[in-house]
Amino acid sequence: MLQIAMPALAAILAWWVGTGVVMYLVGLPRRTHRRTQAGATIALLVALWGLAATANDATETGAYVAFGCAIVAWGWQEVCFLTGAALGPRTGRCPDGVTGWRRFAVAAQAILFHELQLLVLTAAVVLVTVGGSNPVGLWAYLVLWTMRLSAKLNLFLGVPFLHADMLPADLRYLASYFRVRPMNWLFPFSVTLSTIIAVVLVQAAVQPDTAPFDATIRLLAAALLALAVLEHWFMVLPLPVAALWPGFKARETEKTLVFPASTIDRRGT
Repeated sequence: MLQIAMPALAAILAWWVGTGVVMYLVGLPRRTHRRTQAGATIALLVALWGLAATANDATETGAYVAFGCAIVAWGWQEVCFLTGAALGPRTGRCPDGVTGWRRFAVAAQAILFHELQLLVLTAAVVLVTVGGSNPVGLWAYLVLWTMRLSAKLNLFLGVPFLHADMLPADLRYLASYFRVRPMNWLFPFSVTLSTIIAVVLVQAAVQPDTAPFDATIRLLAAALLALAVLEHWFMVLPLPVAALWPGFKARETEKTLVFPASTIDRRGT
């Protein structure tokens, strides 16, 4: 039982602490953001070194270290995005009346540099980990990347709750590219497929003949995937997400940024 609980607890702790640290840092006065970005970049370099150093460390310790390094690397891009270091060429609200593929195009322009940054970071993580006997760092990063992409698409297509009050004040215009709806066609596929993969990983991990290292890396990946699924459910359930981090105080924001279901936009995409 402990062998199952430890990876799950480690993943939950890394997710909770990592998110809390990023929220705290980006919530500091803007004059501190340059130092935050510099510190995060140093942490990224250390994390990439750690991923390279543990790429062939097929031990439980190596699995936990690689997993932690992947979380730190992901935290770097979160800091860059939320401090405004990497956004896109479009810095204003979504134009009124824009629909369909035109709306998708302007939304993509709002985060284009961020997406390119993610591609570069993905290439770096793959470069230092691919082919190694310890794949958990790569797995963790890919889970974070693919599930974040899924979350962005779901926000674009429409969900009941955007929780945009958790964005820094100067990024609140991004909420105008999202849509409030009771449901979209992608959400059921996102959560169902991700849940199935997480269950398969857990089932493979708890088999009697599974080696401790293999069980650990599968459980770490499954727990992180389950947390990403939980984040998806935050978009459709009226939960006080910010309460998960007691030190976080919602920033001053327009009342309409956290959209209740009563304000559903029923326009076509």
